[in-house]
Amino acid sequence: MKQTLHAEWTKLRTVTAPGWLLLALVVLTVAVSAATAAAAECPSTGCHQDVARLSLTGIHVGQTVVAVLAVLVISGEYSTGMMRTTLMATPRRSTVLAAKSVVLTGVVLVAGAVAVFGCLLAAGLILPGNGFTTAQGQAMLSPADGPTLRAAAGSVLYLVLIALTALGTATAVRDPAAAVGVVLGLLFVLPILTQLVTDPDWHRHLQQIAPMTAGLALQSTTGADSLPIGPWAGLGVLAGWAVAALLGGGLVLRLRDA
Repeated sequence: MKQTLHAEWTKLRTVTAPGWLLLALVVLTVAVSAATAAAAECPSTGCHQDVARLSLTGIHVGQTVVAVLAVLVISGEYSTGMMRTTLMATPRRSTVLAAKSVVLTGVVLVAGAVAVFGCLLAAGLILPGNGFTTAQGQAMLSPADGPTLRAAAGSVLYLVLIALTALGTATAVRDPAAAVGVVLGLLFVLPILTQLVTDPDWHRHLQQIAPMTAGLALQSTTGADSLPIGPWAGLGVLAGWAVAALLGGGLVLRLRDA
């Protein structure tokens, strides 16, 4: 396993695309969050927005970059034929997938933490100028605050779980474009389809199982009672999607020729 981890890390860091995607993850996530914070305003009647969630809006864009990165980690090897060499060097296919998962988790954790910190820093500098002050009844944005810390840490975990979901999907699908399409469909199309359901019970149930809706519930620091699912339960749902994708991808990897 140690040698396989070293090999996967070597492959990841010696190819240019992953590095650029990780940089894009940080830059785009922070830029979108900063732009959202700059556009937000606190009326004179008082602020009633969840500033932690507002500050982390860029995660919606960052998850797309993470999904593409995760897909390329394995689909790129199928496209170039490198997968045959990988499996000749490490015949135990579960070890290969596990090593890719560990390396991917590590880089997304680091880049995601930098991106989230940048989002909070940018919002903390911008929002007070737009009226989000204690004088208006708005608590200052602070990572030391328990709910804000949970939203920040949860956003990093969210990106990791999206990456693992995409990795498992790409392992089963193989084709990069198809894998990205499946993952982005789960993230963005499923919530849209949920809005078309008129029955309130079914609408709520679908929101509870949609990976993006459930996973991002962890960003909410106010109005938890109005959420379709609790913050930690939502992260558990997303974790279930990631586990299912990895198990399905691992099974296909084991049964199908390279």
